[in-house]
Amino acid sequence: MRILVTGGAGFLGSHLIDRLMEADHEVICLDNFFTGRKNNIQHWMGHPKFELIRHDITEPIRLEVDQIYHLACPASPIHYQYNPVKTIKTNVLGTMHMLGLAKRVKARFFLASTSEVYGDPDVHPQPEEYRGNVNPIGIRSCYDEGKRVAETLAFDYYRQNGVDIRVVRIFNTYGPRMLENDGRVVSNFIAQALRGKPLTVYGDGSQTRSFCYVSDLIEGFIRLMNSDQTGPINIGNPGEYTILELAQKIQHEINPDVDIVFKPLPQDDPKQRQPDITKAKTYLGWEPTVPLQDGLKHTIDYFREYLNISP
Repeated sequence: MRILVTGGAGFLGSHLIDRLMEADHEVICLDNFFTGRKNNIQHWMGHPKFELIRHDITEPIRLEVDQIYHLACPASPIHYQYNPVKTIKTNVLGTMHMLGLAKRVKARFFLASTSEVYGDPDVHPQPEEYRGNVNPIGIRSCYDEGKRVAETLAFDYYRQNGVDIRVVRIFNTYGPRMLENDGRVVSNFIAQALRGKPLTVYGDGSQTRSFCYVSDLIEGFIRLMNSDQTGPINIGNPGEYTILELAQKIQHEINPDVDIVFKPLPQDDPKQRQPDITKAKTYLGWEPTVPLQDGLKHTIDYFREYLNISP
């Protein structure tokens, strides 16, 4: 097939492209390189079945494709709050342009949505039916509400125009090719520990997250795209850890001598996050297979090499 991946030079997009190229598809990678990096897809440059287009999806584009994986959007608070107007435009205009393309060329459309649509949940764990507890005017809303609108658009194009859609809700994901400066907790802790700096925990560290290794997530993507489910379907690891537990694991793994320091909790930071993955298990036969310990080891090895810090 001819497959378009928006945000294809990013953390998740580049891992997805690896899988699609290995399955012998033709792949078009679309990226404006706001958070994507050429290094992530360098190994496919020059391959006859791979094409890279530098493009911002807030502007329309005409292409002929069979499937569209729409991943383009900065996904960490530091990046999406850097230019919140651009973030909401990417989520709304970008998604409209990609859905319009899918409608024109009759492509199947896959939306990478997020567990952030649940906001700071008062239901735990979060099933897909839960409608969320989101602050529409908070500092995170450019992303949270942007993704909620993207889901709305996808389902309206599906109902009104018969566009074949798939919607996934991604929970915290980690692994090689994360950006070291993206403010996400796994990359933060690893980069700090490798540099011998104190690990920064916000609040008292009792807030929880569920961490899914990138290869598990991408497997979930491909299964959903090639299933007959429209979704939304949660893809994430239901193993729940406090942020303090995660800090201690990384501290122990890299440098037991570094300190852990506590800072005030950012505004609207969710207290709990854990996916209910019953639908993914039932309809896609999917569940995560990589334990946190193993995934962290792969991620630490990547960051050692990337930051050029010897063990």
